[in-house]
Amino acid sequence: MPGIFDRLQKEIEDKQGEGGITALDLADLPPALRKIMRLMLRELKLSYHQLIETIASLPDKDQLPLQELDEALEVLSRQSWLIRIGNGEKAIYKVNLRRKAGSTIASGVWSTLDTKLKK
Repeated sequence: MPGIFDRLQKEIEDKQGEGGITALDLADLPPALRKIMRLMLRELKLSYHQLIETIASLPDKDQLPLQELDEALEVLSRQSWLIRIGNGEKAIYKVNLRRKAGSTIASGVWSTLDTKLKK
């Protein structure tokens, strides 16, 4: 019988496979969402309270009202920019970065090239 930790791990793995972001995607975000993502990219993982403290420490012009922060976090989580673990004030947010595609060049190409260069 799987335990709660097994279910949470499966949920995290499922959410990580849903896509994620690249740096180029940030340019398309509205300013408030982009601001949150830039903060998140510095830390990669923050609790809800840490996010509130971080936003509050910004200059007045860069701060977001709590309701706007909550709405932005909901949108970013729904669109798989952030992975939310838990709910409400106990939530932890983690950046969902896309995995980089591996090289599509066959490994034999490199050995053939090395052989030709040695001749």
